[in-house]
Amino acid sequence: MIVGTPKEIKTHENRVALVPAGVLELSSAGHTVLIEKGAGTGSGISDEEFVKAGASIAATAEEVWKRADLIVKVKEPLPAEYKLCRSEQCVFTYFHFAASRELLDAMLSSGADCLAYETLEVDGKLPLLTPMSEVAGRMAVQEGAKYLEKPMGGRGVLLGGIPGVEPGYVLILGAGVVGTHAALMAAGLGANVYLLDVNLDRLRELAQFLPKNVTLLYSTPYTIREHLMQADLVIGAVLIPGAAAPKLVRRTDLKDMKPGAVIVDVAIDQGGCVETAKPTTHSEPIYSVEGVIHYGVANMPGAVARTSTYGLTNATIRYVKMLARDGAKKSVSQDRAVRTSANVLRGKITYDAVAKCFGLPFVAPENVFKH
Repeated sequence: MIVGTPKEIKTHENRVALVPAGVLELSSAGHTVLIEKGAGTGSGISDEEFVKAGASIAATAEEVWKRADLIVKVKEPLPAEYKLCRSEQCVFTYFHFAASRELLDAMLSSGADCLAYETLEVDGKLPLLTPMSEVAGRMAVQEGAKYLEKPMGGRGVLLGGIPGVEPGYVLILGAGVVGTHAALMAAGLGANVYLLDVNLDRLRELAQFLPKNVTLLYSTPYTIREHLMQADLVIGAVLIPGAAAPKLVRRTDLKDMKPGAVIVDVAIDQGGCVETAKPTTHSEPIYSVEGVIHYGVANMPGAVARTSTYGLTNATIRYVKMLARDGAKKSVSQDRAVRTSANVLRGKITYDAVAKCFGLPFVAPENVFKH
């Protein structure tokens, strides 16, 4: 099979979907690997390294898309790439369809098989989302701390405080991978951290290892509003796989927050859990509503591309090898994990949460290839 990796074109997206080690595994198995020229530059990987591992370098993205049977990316196709997708081509990447009806319609029209990293499930966990969630959770605190600085428009609060001065107050909504890593990072800086979730079993689990400056609370609208009023930094870390994130912070809540407080909505890929949140870029990461700074960069890990690229490809390569060996049809039919990643197949929505998000028909993925 021909496996292709184009250069990412999203603003300030420096990750790449294959690394030389992965190329070597694929080429050693007899597959042809096409890498667009310069695709790895942002992650510190040269074309020469890819060639040494067995890849061929394509001069343009168009060549990669035209020749490859399996496209392996990091981010969802952008409008300039819609026309490059073709029927029965397999595209394996982060899609986050619930955040974009335009993207969904384009992929349905293309006839491509769209397998999403973010919904691939193994034993109730999301292994291809986990490494980027770890990065995003840690970065959320790092970015929040930066924008709390007065020159950046924030309150002028040092999250860790100093002796004699109380530390910053961090509110984290959601105790999944993002929330847990954000809590560890913020607690490590010395902040007072409040981590909210509706899953009591998860809170009990976290109570065994999170430090004492993390308070674990059951999440209710009342509790959220109560802590919003005291928070210096709010991190939205809610995830419902494949579905739009629930709006936990309303515009009216902002009036009760401290001027210069910061909200980092990591759930922005799924529409955001803050009503006033909107996607931003690394070029223009923030904006203010009611005196509260909002950070909504939809590809946060792209800022630490080398770490993120290797973290992501460590997790994806086993599935890339499977798809290259067996193709989408056989993989979806025989492997449960790959089946959970199938969001769109041959013009049909095959992930229930995506279909429900837009009120469109759902077809079970195992039924698409029956005939």
